Order: sequence, then structure tokens, then C-alpha cells
Amino acid sequence: MTNLAQFERMGGRESLIKINKCFYDKVYQHPWLKQYFIEIPQQHIEDQQIDFMQKVLGGSNVYIGKPPPATHKHMFIPNELFEIRQQLLMEAFTETNANAQLVDKWLALDESFRRHIVNSTAKECTPRFKTDPILDFQKPTESS
Repeated sequence: MTNLAQFERMGGRESLIKINKCFYDKVYQHPWLKQYFIEIPQQHIEDQQIDFMQKVLGGSNVYIGKPPPATHKHMFIPNELFEIRQQLLMEAFTETNANAQLVDKWLALDESFRRHIVNSTAKECTPRFKTDPILDFQKPTESS
């Protein structure tokens, strides 16, 4: 079976659209995660993630963005935040009845990026451009 046929069998682009819509609805509502996306329209980030996941899961390559390590190098993302993101993604998989093989491949890919994205301190981050700030948001308190 070709990669494209396997991608289509796992739900294809339509599945990615549903999962990412559900997932980013959660991200943009989460008190900690949403801070990283204040300047980015939700539809833009959904479209980029759909294109990226389509490429890496065997669909046609229409992704024109940078790889995740380069995209996230200016963001302080502690392990706890990565875990929260992963939990929201799991909820999106469940709520959209995602194909089990798609979920497994997606999570394996996510895990492969953890060591490139997660930092112990904000000092490990570097700006993408000279004018880029390091995005470092504290975990909101329960009352926030």
C-alpha cells in the first residue's frame, strides 16, 4: 500500500481538519496555552498544522512552513505545558473518533519533537529574528 493510500485509509485531510479544529478550539481557550497564540489567527495555525500533518503522515506535500524545532525555538515550553497540549490533543482525537493508526502515528511524531521543543529554562530559547521576544508565559494560578 502506498503512503498516500495509507493516509487516505486513516481518514485523510478531512480527518486532519476535524481533529485540528477541535484541538485548536481547546488550545485557544486554555488559560496557559492560548497566550502563545495571541498574535496568530486560529484558522492560520489550523491550516499550517493540517498541511504539516498531511505531509508527514503520507499525504501530498503542500506545507510551506518551517520544521517544528525552528518554529518553536523562541518559545519557552516546559514539559508540563507540552503534557497539557498532549492531553488536549488526546481529547480531540477522542471527540472526533480519530482512526487509531492515525493517532499512533501522530503521537509518535509529537514525541519525536519533544526534545527539540521542551526547555528547562527560558535561557535555552533563542529568537527566530533579532526583533523576536522569547515567549515565556507563567502558568496561570487557579484563580486566574
